[in-house]
Amino acid sequence: MNNPAWVVKSVEPKPDYTLHLVFADGKKGVYNAKPLLEKEIYSPLKNVAFFMRAKIDGCSVMWSEDIDIAPEHLYECSK
Repeated sequence: MNNPAWVVKSVEPKPDYTLHLVFADGKKGVYNAKPLLEKEIYSPLKNVAFFMRAKIDGCSVMWSEDIDIAPEHLYECSK
């Protein structure tokens, strides 16, 4: 069974609060996470060292049990 196109295959966080992503369909994109920092749930990401710990959880990007981003959103909003 093939993964949906939006499944995140790799993530490379950058200190400027961008995520360099590769998706299951081969699309590569850069996601600007700065707007998320205004939301309470994402406030820990303001710590650059914490932001840089972004990792793949199987289909999306996560930092902790409580902080992740929907893969469909990453796919749609990456440039």
